[in-house]
Amino acid sequence: MPKILIIYDSRTGNTKRAALKVSEGVKSVKGVECKVKNVDDVKIEDMLEADGIIIGSPTYYGCMSGKIKELLDRSVKLHGKLEGKVGAAFTSAGGTASGAETTILSILKALLIHGMIIQGNPHNQHYGTAVVGAPDGREEELCIDFGSRVARLVTRLFPKKD
Repeated sequence: MPKILIIYDSRTGNTKRAALKVSEGVKSVKGVECKVKNVDDVKIEDMLEADGIIIGSPTYYGCMSGKIKELLDRSVKLHGKLEGKVGAAFTSAGGTASGAETTILSILKALLIHGMIIQGNPHNQHYGTAVVGAPDGREEELCIDFGSRVARLVTRLFPKKD
């Protein structure tokens, strides 16, 4: 069964709430296993076990959090071993035009260097999902849709073996 790991950092709880909504979307796709972990609980080896890795971070000065950056810095030990896996990123920010896209792109750059496959969205939030504060209403739907889109890509690339 394809596995997706959602890794998040959250100081206020907003990114955690977004991560849980993203996991709802992942779990809505039949045949996919989903684990959600706080960055503090992630071992580098956890990334090897996943077919898809979704990373969520609050936006701090247009960048990912220090804890997410530290995890990605430690992931150099896995260089070349994440190639072909699916990667995605999301963020929670304090407002619109507050660095959300650059935060997502900073995470995606690291995933691309690992050789991971990133799926864009031609409709909106092209790079990954960004919520303002705690997700509610439409933003919850965006998180759920984001999770299901990533999970569908994972199932296409890593079909369930009988």
